[in-house]
Formats: sequence, C-alpha cells, structure tokens
Amino acid sequence: MTTRLFIIAVTPGIALALGAYLTDRFDREPISMLIKVFILGAVSVIPTIIVERLFMSFNIFGGIMKSAYTAFIVAGLVEEYFKREVVLRSVFRSEAFNEKLDGIIYAVYSALGFATIENISYVVFRFAYNPYVGIFRGILSVPAHMLFAITMGYYLSLAKFAEEEKDKRVYLRRSLTVPVIFHGIFDFILLSGIPFAMIIFVPFVIYLWVVNLRRLNEYYVESKALFKRPNKNNH
Repeated sequence: MTTRLFIIAVTPGIALALGAYLTDRFDREPISMLIKVFILGAVSVIPTIIVERLFMSFNIFGGIMKSAYTAFIVAGLVEEYFKREVVLRSVFRSEAFNEKLDGIIYAVYSALGFATIENISYVVFRFAYNPYVGIFRGILSVPAHMLFAITMGYYLSLAKFAEEEKDKRVYLRRSLTVPVIFHGIFDFILLSGIPFAMIIFVPFVIYLWVVNLRRLNEYYVESKALFKRPNKNNH
C-alpha cells in the first residue's frame, strides 16, 4: 500500500520534469545540473517548513483573513521565496544559464523537487487513508507549482539578460511577487470555502495554464531561433 502511494506521489513531479526536459529541445541543460536543482528544490522543503511554522505562530486572524494570511504569506510567500532561492544560488550565474528558456526550466525543476516532497508528505503520510488526495494533487497541486515556476523563471530570465540594472531589479522583484500572488490566489480559493471563490477556481486555473504556456512558448520560439541548426537539405 505504501509503495503504491509513494509511486502515486512521485509520478506527477517526475512526469512534468521529463516534459520540461523534452521541451528544452534546442540547447538542453546538463542533466547533472537539472538533478542538482531538483534535489535542492526538494531539500528547500526543510527551511520552508521551519519558516512556515514560525509565520503560523503569528497568525492571529480569524475567518477569511486567516485563510488569506495562510494562502499568501505562509504558503505563497515562503514557498515561492525558497524555490526561487534555489535557482538564484545554484544556477542563476552559471554559464549553463545562457538563454531565456533556461530560467523557466530551472525554476520548474526547483518547484517540482519541492512539490514532489510536499506531495509525498500529503499522499503517503498525512492522508494515506484517502486515495483521492493523490489524484487531486496530481491533477491540480503539483502542476500548479510548475505553473507558478514558469512565471518565476520567465521574470528570472528577463532579470538575467536585462542590460539596465534598474530593469534587473524590477524583474527580480516580479520573479517573486507574481508567483506569490498566483500561489496565494490558488490556495485562498481552496482554503476560504467561499462559494463564489470556488466558482472562479476553474477559470483561474485555465488562466494560469494559458498565460504560462504563452510565456513558455515565447521562450521556446526564441530558443529555436537561437540554436536550431539549419537543415542541410536546404543548402
């Protein structure tokens, strides 16, 4: 039973990581670097838990404000901060980070490392009695971490390749604030229990997919233009 739950817990993260790797077709990142970022993302769960527990001790609110504080500060801010720190400290200044698509790929690997450990904690340990938790999280929660990461990586790349220092600072801020907002809204809708909020949940998830697939495609097209080798049959 535990083995089956473990497989259910790790499969979404591994599948999405493979998908990200295959998307990076024209100048793939070193597998060793991707594994490193994935593992560091997983390890970042430890400081995240410590800080989240600290922040929860300051949660003096009730009702909707409690849900908002938990969603935006405890979960959104703390989790996105540590996932971003993994990228900034491990690969942001590396020579391997040499095109804009790389920012998305590395942010996604950090997020999926984090999400995989989080998923194990929920599916295998906290809710082992409920098999539907693994299905729900595999369809929504783990992909949501990936979508927040695409936005994060999008702005990290803009910061990395910005020519003006002022622009670099702006994009670095956005690489944290925008994913935090997305994450906060996602969690708030689920935590608040407000009927109207649940009505907009599906449209919001669709919005996340549309926006982030566009961002991914923008950098994919740029990568193709930079690195695709000319077809010899055309010469």
